[in-house]
Amino acid sequence: MCAGALALPAARAQPSAAQVQELLEQNRKLQEQVRTQQKTIDELNSKMTEIARASERHEQALRGLAGRMDSATVPAVSEKSGGGSFARGAAEVRVAAETGLAYFRTGRNGQFPEGSFRADDPTITIEAPVMKDTYFFTELKLLPRETNVEDFELGELYVDFENVLGRVGYDGLLNVRVGRLNIPFGEEYLVRGPVANPLISHSLGDLWGVDEGVEAYGRIGPASYVVAVQNGGVSRLRDFHKDKAVVARIGWQPARWLSLSGSAMRTGKLSTAGDTLSELWFANGFFRALGSSATTDTFGVNVFQGDATARWKSGHASVSLGQVRFDDSDTTGDNSRKIRYGYVEAVQEVVEKLYAAARYSEIEAPRGYPMAGWGPMGAFFFRPGVLTEELRRLSVGLGYRFGPPLVWKIEYAWENGRLTTGVRREHGDFFGTELAVKF
Repeated sequence: MCAGALALPAARAQPSAAQVQELLEQNRKLQEQVRTQQKTIDELNSKMTEIARASERHEQALRGLAGRMDSATVPAVSEKSGGGSFARGAAEVRVAAETGLAYFRTGRNGQFPEGSFRADDPTITIEAPVMKDTYFFTELKLLPRETNVEDFELGELYVDFENVLGRVGYDGLLNVRVGRLNIPFGEEYLVRGPVANPLISHSLGDLWGVDEGVEAYGRIGPASYVVAVQNGGVSRLRDFHKDKAVVARIGWQPARWLSLSGSAMRTGKLSTAGDTLSELWFANGFFRALGSSATTDTFGVNVFQGDATARWKSGHASVSLGQVRFDDSDTTGDNSRKIRYGYVEAVQEVVEKLYAAARYSEIEAPRGYPMAGWGPMGAFFFRPGVLTEELRRLSVGLGYRFGPPLVWKIEYAWENGRLTTGVRREHGDFFGTELAVKF
C-alpha cells in the first residue's frame, strides 16, 4: 500500500468495569435528585392549592360582608341613641347598658349638701333588626340624674327606617324615625352619657329632652340635617294643645378637624293646665309659664343656637351660643323674656389615657327666669317669685380612660349667680367623682 493511502480508523476501546460502575452511580444520583425535586414540586403544589382555597374563603367572606353592608346602610347622622353603633345586617338583638358610679357633694345651698353616693344615669338599651333597613330601638332610664323620684322612666322608643331613598341612588339622603325621640337640638345632648361626657356636670344651659314625634335625618356631602315634629309638652300620655314643637339642626363639616352646626326650635303653644312644663330641659329645669294658671292659658319658647367644635389628635375645643325667646299668655302683664346662654369647653390629653377638661358656661336672663343649676329645684325653680337673672359655672376636671367603655373622672365646679332681688346665689359649688362604665 502506498504512503498516501488513508489509514484505517483504530478500533474503539471497550469501557472498563470501573467506568461502567461510575456511570451507574451517576445515573443513580440523578434519579435520586429527580425524585427529591418531584417531592418538592408536589409539596409546593399542595401549598399553592391550600393558599388558593384560603384566598377563595376570604373572598367569599368579604363578599358576604359587602353584601351585609349593602343591605343596611349606616345612618347618615349619628344620634345619642346609638345610631350607627348596631351591627347593621346582623340578625340579632343587641342589649347594652351604661351608668356612672359616683359621689356628689355641693355647698349648703346645692342639691347634695350632705354628700351622696349614687348610681348616675343608669340606662339599659335594646336594639334589634325588624327587616331590611328597619330597626327597633328603646331605652329604659333606671334613675336619671335629674329625677326627684325613684321610678323607672321610658327614654327613647322608636322604629328607624334607614336609607329610604337608597334604592333610587340617594344613599344616606333620607332616614326616618318614628316614636319617642331625643329632641335633636344643639350638640351637647349627643354626649350627655356618663362615658361620653368628658366632665361629670353639663353646661348650665344643657338643652335636651325626649319627646314623642317623627324625625327625618340625613347627609348630603359634608352637610347633614335633622328635622323633627314633636308634642312639646312633658306629658308622656297625650298632648294638650294642637300646636306642635318643630326642631331643625343643620350641620356642616368643612374640614376633617372642624364641625359647625346651627339649631332652631319652637316648642309650640303649651297648655298651663295640661302640659304644665315643656319637654325641653333648660338650666337643670324646664320651661314653664310665669303667669298664674288663673290668668295664663298657654306658654312657649323659640330657641336658636350655634355650635362649633375643632378636634385634634389629643383633644378638642367647643363653643356654643344661644338665645331663648319666652312668652306666655298672662292677661295681667308682659312676661316675655330674651335669655342668652352659652359655653366654651376644652379637653386635652396630658399623658396617655389621662386627660384634663374645663368648661365655662353662663346664662343671662334680664328680668329673671326660674333656673335651678346645681341648686334645689324647690328653692330656685318651683318657688313663686324667685327668679334668677344671672348664673355662671366654671368646671374643671381630670379623667382617666382605662378603655373606651371605662372612664374615671373627678371634677370641681364653681357656681354663683344673682336673683332679680339682688341677692347673690352662693354656696352651690359642686364636687364629684365618678367611674363611668358601658357595655
